[in-house]
Amino acid sequence: MKKFWKITLVVIGCLLFFTALGLSYIKFALPNVGEAPDIKVEITPKRVKRGEYLANHVTSCIDCHSTRDWSKFAGPLEAGTEGSGGERFDKGVGFPGEVYVPNITPYHLKDWTDGELYRAITAGVKKDGSAIFPIMPYKYYGKMDKEDIYSIIAYIRTLPVRETNVPDRKLDFPLNFLVNTMPLQGTPDVLPSAGKKVEYGAYLVRSAACIDCHTRQDKGNLVPGMEFAGGSPYKVPSGTVFSANITPDKESGIGKWTKEQFIARFKSYGNPAGIKNVGDRDMQTIMPWTMYAGMKDSDLEAIYAYLQTVKPISNRVGRFE
Repeated sequence: MKKFWKITLVVIGCLLFFTALGLSYIKFALPNVGEAPDIKVEITPKRVKRGEYLANHVTSCIDCHSTRDWSKFAGPLEAGTEGSGGERFDKGVGFPGEVYVPNITPYHLKDWTDGELYRAITAGVKKDGSAIFPIMPYKYYGKMDKEDIYSIIAYIRTLPVRETNVPDRKLDFPLNFLVNTMPLQGTPDVLPSAGKKVEYGAYLVRSAACIDCHTRQDKGNLVPGMEFAGGSPYKVPSGTVFSANITPDKESGIGKWTKEQFIARFKSYGNPAGIKNVGDRDMQTIMPWTMYAGMKDSDLEAIYAYLQTVKPISNRVGRFE
C-alpha cells in the first residue's frame, strides 16, 4: 500500500510539474508571431479616405473603439467618442471575464510604430508583445490587402486626440493562459477588382467578419456546416438576440430577398433621427446597423452577390427573447 501511494504521489507530482511547465511556456513564450514589421505608412488623402470608409463602414473598428448609445436601437455611436474606447465585455453579456476596448486615438497610440499597429491589426499582438483577445477579428483582418490595412492605419493616425484610459482586462482561468495561443501571423490577400462582384463581395464579407457572428460556435470554434446560418445568441440588457440566417435558403434565410431589398435594409438605418429608443424589454441588437448603413450601394450589391453563392442552410432563427 505504501508503494502504491508513493507511485501515486510521484505521478501526481510529475503531472503538476509538466502542467506548470506547459502553463509557463504559454504564459511567457507565447504569442509568437514574429517581430513587428519595419514599415512607415505615408499618410495621404487617398489612404485616409479609404481608411475612414473601411474603419467606419466595413471592418467597423470605430464601432467597438467608441462609446455606443445603447438607449437606442443598434447602439449608434455617441458623437465625440470616436476612437476613445471604453466598450466593456463582461459576465453580463456572457463573457468569461472583463475586457475593455482600448483607445485608438493618437493619445494611446502615439508611441506605437506603424509596424506595431500593423501587427496588432493583422496578427493580434500588442506593442508590449501580449495577446489581443479575438473579440477583434484579427484573423480576418490578417487576410486583407496590405494597402487596405495601411489605409486604416493612416486614418487612425488622423483621429482627434481623446484622453481616455481603460482598466486592464481580467480573463477567467484557463482563458487567461489560452489567449496567448490565439494570435497568428496574417496572410494578406489581394483586393479583388470591384468588377468581379462575387470575389469582391467575398473580400468584404471576410473583412467585416460576418461569418463570426452569423455562425453558431462551440467553444469558440465555428460549427462546421453551419456557416452563415445564424443562431448565435448575444446577451443584451433586455434579453437575448440571435444572429440571422444570411444563407440563400428560401424559407429561413435571405433566398427570397431581392438585391434592392437587401440594400434597402441597410440603408434604412442611415438617418440618425430615425433610430428608435429602446426600452428595458424591447428588442435590441449588437449589429452595428448605423455603421453599415454608410456602406456604398455597390459594395452592398457585391456582398449580396457573394451571399447568394454560399450553401443554403435551413435554420429558422428566432430574432429575440
